Amino acid sequence: MIAVALAACACGPSSQANSIPEYGYEIVHTYPHDRTAFTEGLFYLDGFLYESTGDYYQSSVRKVRLETGEVIQRHDVPGQYFGEGIINWKDKLYQLTWTTEVGFVYDLATFQVKSEFKYSGEGWAFTTDGKRLIMDDSTATLRFWDPETLQETGRLTVTADGQPVPKLNELEWVKGEIYANVFETNRIARIDPATGKVVGWIDLAGLLTPADRIASGPLQTDVLNGIAYDAAHDRLFVTGKRWPKLFEIRLVKKAGGR
Repeated sequence: MIAVALAACACGPSSQANSIPEYGYEIVHTYPHDRTAFTEGLFYLDGFLYESTGDYYQSSVRKVRLETGEVIQRHDVPGQYFGEGIINWKDKLYQLTWTTEVGFVYDLATFQVKSEFKYSGEGWAFTTDGKRLIMDDSTATLRFWDPETLQETGRLTVTADGQPVPKLNELEWVKGEIYANVFETNRIARIDPATGKVVGWIDLAGLLTPADRIASGPLQTDVLNGIAYDAAHDRLFVTGKRWPKLFEIRLVKKAGGR
């Protein structure tokens, strides 16, 4: 999915600040990020970032050195597919595509395509709780899959103060919660996986400075998208589409929050 500007949504600060805890951030470290990467999926594993990029004829799966942003391994997706979320399961890497209802299974070590799988609707993002795969499809719905069969086992609607939260995008499992970028906003929803309720909002406004943005052209800076978590060292990473930087951040509860 392509966006060129940040937009307000019904899940913005004015509608949620009084009832759901709000978090800001501190930047712990800043890393280089490939400005050509239209980031759709991101996760951290064994010292490296794995990244899926989108757009037609530009989609890829990448293994990236965190400290330098160097792409040390890459597989280019056939041009008719728009790459979306990725996740690893055992020795495999799964990738969604946007509207073609086709996903790819890769060998995690070599990025060799092992097989394809089908699903209905759009594919946006992937994560896992260690037992199930969790994906979203542009709506307020999370879908749960069996990681071995890739068959759907259930669905959950994400709500904030009783209202559905649409446009859930990149997902990450963080300390028992599902973190989800909300497309075309600077916000991440912290979701209770048992109820679907948003239990916290992370406001990342201002993370990428105006000086780091490009307003037009092929490298036009796009929206916030990309969450990765290093569970072993409790490090949270975020970036965006065609952003020149990836940030390690620490969450800070906003004054007046519950």
